[in-house]
Amino acid sequence: MQKTAVSIVRRLVEAGHQAVFAGGCVRDHLMGKEPKDYDIATSARPDEVQRLFPKSFAVGAHFGVILVREGQHSFEIATFRNDGEYADGRRPESVTFTTAEEDAHRRDFTVNGLFYDPINDEVLDYVGGRQDLARQVLRAIGDPRKRFEEDHLRLLRAVRFATVLGFEIEPGTWAAMLEMAPKITSISAERIREELSRILLHPNRVRGFDLLVSSGLMASVLPEILVLQGCEQPPQFHPEGDVFIHTRIMLGLLPEQVSLSLVWSVLLHDIAKPATFSRDPDGRIRFNGHDKLGAEMAEEILRRLKYPNDVIEPTVEAVANHMVFKDVQKMRISRLKRFMARPGFEDEMELHRVDCQSSNGFSDNYDFIRQKQEEFGHDPLPLIPKPLINGHELMSLGIPKGPQVGELLTAVQNLQLEGVLTSSEEAMAWVKENWKSTP
Repeated sequence: MQKTAVSIVRRLVEAGHQAVFAGGCVRDHLMGKEPKDYDIATSARPDEVQRLFPKSFAVGAHFGVILVREGQHSFEIATFRNDGEYADGRRPESVTFTTAEEDAHRRDFTVNGLFYDPINDEVLDYVGGRQDLARQVLRAIGDPRKRFEEDHLRLLRAVRFATVLGFEIEPGTWAAMLEMAPKITSISAERIREELSRILLHPNRVRGFDLLVSSGLMASVLPEILVLQGCEQPPQFHPEGDVFIHTRIMLGLLPEQVSLSLVWSVLLHDIAKPATFSRDPDGRIRFNGHDKLGAEMAEEILRRLKYPNDVIEPTVEAVANHMVFKDVQKMRISRLKRFMARPGFEDEMELHRVDCQSSNGFSDNYDFIRQKQEEFGHDPLPLIPKPLINGHELMSLGIPKGPQVGELLTAVQNLQLEGVLTSSEEAMAWVKENWKSTP
């Protein structure tokens, strides 16, 4: 990809234009990381870019952005520009084409305002980005309040960059974030969702969580998390502290690579504890029904953030089922197999592991399931094999269509899962012997 990007720059330069790599790819290159993509900034106007690259189309004509396809890769080529007024806290109402230096000054953070000329192997730094890279500091370009006023999403982007890069946020930039955090609500849920996802999926997610809280952004985008603060838990089961502390510890115990549904299930598994808090006459704390109410709250929160169903559904199921793990050693084999065969079960196991590890440290239920997985794994059949009989076969015996058919099918499958019935013939014989006594 880099060679192709250089060839695009070379073609622009040979046509008489200035052209450089811009933004994140320069930052990553200077930090010794492999850039994920290459953005190019140029003095060429959009129509000139399109004449040079016939396989291109305007993705942001108003902002002078052209998408160029070369082989299997796509590159954004943007004309150097100045931004006009920002009326909506997201995008400028107008732009004017300008120089590289002025273009650098309209960008968000100094470490993202660097240009690199790959032809002459020269870094163009008009904003002090190299010094901040060396010091590992995230600093807004120019007046931080103005930068955040222009685009409120930069508030969350600051948290993301500080999380991903491991940089400290410069005091003036941080002060502006504290002041302006409530303005994040002007941004669409979809854009907030994307920034939150990037923060939570990064291995340094606890740092991101802490910055969201301390900046005031959490209060605006996910206020339910702050309600967990001060929600007392039974000390015999949760010596680590309140629900907020428990949740934060769990985030830190997750492996580096996680699914979105797993990290969200960690954040939301106890979200209903404040609403279900009660204390017995003897002083014992209880949270009756917090799993079921929590599942409802989790769905409401994730739908508010416009997450797709493939994130919402496994998260909600994990929250709803996280208390079931305490009963696994008492389950019939048939129920246990059904429980373990559900999609997303491995993420639920990870949720259970960090839930216990962050509190009482008990691992007996986790170990029991791992033992059962190994035991069931020796069976050549799937965990939930094909049923031995179906409803049509039951009705052929004279059993009337209705609830009794379903009850008999479930009973036969239970016996199949427990190894009592192993063939269709055995299943039919069992039904003939038992169906009349089934209510």
